[in-house]
Amino acid sequence: MRPFLPIAAVLLATSAWGETSLEVPDFAGAAVSEEEGLSAWDRIEAVLTHPRCVNCHVEEGAPPMWSGPEFGEAHPHGMNIQGGESRIGAELLPCQTCHRTSTAPNDVPHAPPHAGLDWRLAPAEFVWFDRPGAEICAQLRDPDRNGGRDGDGLVEHILHDVESDGFIAWGFAPGAGRESAPGSLQDHLDDTARWVAAGMPCP
Repeated sequence: MRPFLPIAAVLLATSAWGETSLEVPDFAGAAVSEEEGLSAWDRIEAVLTHPRCVNCHVEEGAPPMWSGPEFGEAHPHGMNIQGGESRIGAELLPCQTCHRTSTAPNDVPHAPPHAGLDWRLAPAEFVWFDRPGAEICAQLRDPDRNGGRDGDGLVEHILHDVESDGFIAWGFAPGAGRESAPGSLQDHLDDTARWVAAGMPCP
């Protein structure tokens, strides 16, 4: 894991969409109010509850979901796709049957999506689908339910994902025919760092 620097730092990562440069904002020594933190959380929540992110954050035993403007009412992933206990569909039909581990660009409408990590559902304790923002916020700040991360670890998670051409990066650049998560990846990183600096307040 890269040591987290509490000063402005620049990460250069090569992604499927070209070179991505993210700057970690410097909040060291700055007073970030709870109000500012809650405002940042509102924008984080808009990202985490967007269909691009939330469709794979389902509870144990639940199928991945299809939701968003192109699907109308939210409903289970088509073709009777199930994540299974493995969360990768190994028991029935692996996610990798259609979703590709690749850094090739997502520029073909309706083609299987590409990301640099093996496709899978998020861990069952990371349930976000159909959950209120306050509950997601409490989950995200709980190391027992966020992968053992503190605030810096959450920022690091975003940086590591970008370096891997992972799912967070894909959510902001999912390719032709797919609505992206709101804002930009840099906006999301800034808001996460600001929320952490404010003490990770929840509504």
